[in-house]
Amino acid sequence: MASDFRLKEQLPNLTNEVVRTYTEIGTINHLGHFPLPSYAVITSAIEDLREIIYPGYHRRERLHLGNISYHVGDLIDGLHDKLTMQIARALHHEERLQSNAEPSEDKYDFEAKGQSMAIMFLESLPRLRKLLATDVQAAFEGDPACRSRDEVIFCYPGLQAITVFRMAHELHRLGVPFIPRMMTEWAHKETGIDIHPGAQVGEYFFIDHGTGVVIGETCEIGDYVKLYQGVTLGALSFDTDADGNIVRGTKRHPTIGDRVVVYANATVLGGKTHIGNDSVIGSSVWLTHSVDPHTTVLLEKPSLRMRADHPDELDASSNYRI
Repeated sequence: MASDFRLKEQLPNLTNEVVRTYTEIGTINHLGHFPLPSYAVITSAIEDLREIIYPGYHRRERLHLGNISYHVGDLIDGLHDKLTMQIARALHHEERLQSNAEPSEDKYDFEAKGQSMAIMFLESLPRLRKLLATDVQAAFEGDPACRSRDEVIFCYPGLQAITVFRMAHELHRLGVPFIPRMMTEWAHKETGIDIHPGAQVGEYFFIDHGTGVVIGETCEIGDYVKLYQGVTLGALSFDTDADGNIVRGTKRHPTIGDRVVVYANATVLGGKTHIGNDSVIGSSVWLTHSVDPHTTVLLEKPSLRMRADHPDELDASSNYRI
């Protein structure tokens, strides 16, 4: 059956109805002359940064000491331009939110400030590479199934999430708004691992398997920490003011000491919760209070009941295998 082109006559009225909601519901549209940071450009910058941090693994092949300077220099030059513009847009948007009005370009030189922040971030790359090398080593040493550090860099979603987090955290530390969260949520989508850029994470950090891991904004994690899949380091509750609004900027998430292991699907909650050094938190534990150093926290072993497959294996009173 062919399309009825007469029905298309309804589309102009539909368009008017949709456009009318842009005025009626002003909270979910951004209309104006000043664009927001570009999601496509930010993800492109992430890929460029990964190419710098792990050269020879992702895009460009046949790199060697004779051509690496040219390749990295070209990437850094492009990142300078990308990040300067995107940070300027984020700063403009933040100022607009804070002032509840359109800021004057004469009063705020967002591009100059964006360039300064971009340069400071790019200057942190040597330090970030050294830090991420410890994370690669932690994965290699922490997983007996791992054959090489190359395997970690190529294959491990935990390292991918940690890499993006480390970069986003540096931007967050410099005071760049909006963009760090865009980066970590992109990594969340790619890996299933959700690390807020505000979290503080020490060196030699390893997330094994990784899917479902959540690390909150005010979480503090020490050195040589290992998390398994499904771990939540979250908030126990949210403080509210007299009007019932959430109080922001408080310590809501736990502190994890050095050399701590948290096994699969464990949940550790609360800003006052401190897990002492060299402790082990077992699978499926729900923990809302502090733990002393050198402590192992486990659930009591559950009892299993197995239904029989054959009548001659049934106990007459229970209908379960004995």
